[in-house]
Amino acid sequence: MTTQIAPQVSRPTSVPLTAGHLPKGAPWIVLGGSLVVSAALFGILALASGGFDWGGWLVVGALLSVFAIWLLSRIVEGARRATDRLVTALVTGAFVIAMIPLISVGVTVVVGGLARLDVQFFTESMRNVTGEGGGALHAIVGTLLITLAAAVISIPIGLMTAIYLVEYGRGALARGITFLVDVMTGIPSIVAGLFAYALFAIFWGAGTRTGIAGAVALSVLMIPVVVRSSEEMLRLVPNELREASYALGVPKWLTIVKVVLPTSIAGIMTGVTLAIARVIGETAPLLVAAGFTASMNYNLFEGPMNSLPLFVYTQYTQQGIPQHAYLDRAWTAALVLILVVMLLNLLARAIGRRLAPKSGR
Repeated sequence: MTTQIAPQVSRPTSVPLTAGHLPKGAPWIVLGGSLVVSAALFGILALASGGFDWGGWLVVGALLSVFAIWLLSRIVEGARRATDRLVTALVTGAFVIAMIPLISVGVTVVVGGLARLDVQFFTESMRNVTGEGGGALHAIVGTLLITLAAAVISIPIGLMTAIYLVEYGRGALARGITFLVDVMTGIPSIVAGLFAYALFAIFWGAGTRTGIAGAVALSVLMIPVVVRSSEEMLRLVPNELREASYALGVPKWLTIVKVVLPTSIAGIMTGVTLAIARVIGETAPLLVAAGFTASMNYNLFEGPMNSLPLFVYTQYTQQGIPQHAYLDRAWTAALVLILVVMLLNLLARAIGRRLAPKSGR
């Protein structure tokens, strides 16, 4: 009896998990190599022209890195992964391009505004100041008062309009309101200022410029933003929550107050903050409706009232001697305006987080 030996089947050798994949840091290595190659090319051109083109060096280096990582990935990883890396590189490049002007503006404003960021700038006005010194206290107070008045006018009107459109509005009236809100969203700011000026001129006479007129002008610009943002947040509330409240016998108005609004309050606060940030830097409507002054004015209903955007405008356009004093005040006012908007955003996030419905038991 002969014993048959089964033939041995050759098994494939184990393939490492990293086979067919580029190293984790390959994109950065390729980017560094591309910048070196680009620097060499522009260095040769600099010898002939006498100057090194830093912008061209970055652009050419970035384009070379995108092409190189795509080609290398296609050879090693295949066409599908190469396409993914190409799209990732393009999206990253678009993000970097979008951040360049933002960072540039931020750095420029900070560098220019630090020159007058002192106690005097926040404690004095420009009354009887013609050269160096002075401050923007009157403009800071005016900005806060006018913006607060505009928010008091706009937020209730905008929020109740959004509630009507989402919870009650049906038919031609709702469509008409939606159309008018869309039209108001794109209205030029100078038109809002002319509207407020004409409205107050009817009752107080031509040439009347007050802080409340500026607040009305800003509210015209602010209301459609509040309506649109609040409307979208209210529509995100699940209908199951409304139906559960109705099933318990809760009336509709109380359901809106106790269920719908608390659920969407975080998003509504974010929309309100965006609306305030939209109008707090407006110059044209305040120039027409509120005017400007170098003195303090705490009364919204009497006399012109200055604001930070107008302060920047007047300091830049009405420069005196020494010129740098006016430019320093303008840059510092712009920096303060950015800081105010930042603080408003942080405050809105804190309020929205505090008022948002808690999850869990």
